[in-house]
Amino acid sequence: MITEAEISRLVDRFYAKVQLDPEIGPVFNEAIHNWDAHLALLKDFWSTVLLATGKYKGNPLLAHFPLPIEERYFARWLALFSETANEVMPAAEAAIVLQKAELIATNMKRVLASRP
Repeated sequence: MITEAEISRLVDRFYAKVQLDPEIGPVFNEAIHNWDAHLALLKDFWSTVLLATGKYKGNPLLAHFPLPIEERYFARWLALFSETANEVMPAAEAAIVLQKAELIATNMKRVLASRP
């Protein structure tokens, strides 16, 4: 079973990589001004997605809508996410997390593609 501690490690390690990534890092670093607060929010988001805790109350689609996110960024996001999930979780748990991440990415791509 996935734990809050694993989610915390996943989020911390993944976004440490994101911040340094030459492709998607600039988009995140421009948009996020308080990484500590953002990481706490993301831990609540993934806790809600993976454990149904209800900790996250926001709207991730609405939050990402104004950002300069291009469709090509999703492949890099998923690659880093997959790499990190497999580093911090057993394979079976990582597979569950990645399935959720792929669904989120697909939905987000669809919504962002509808921007004018």
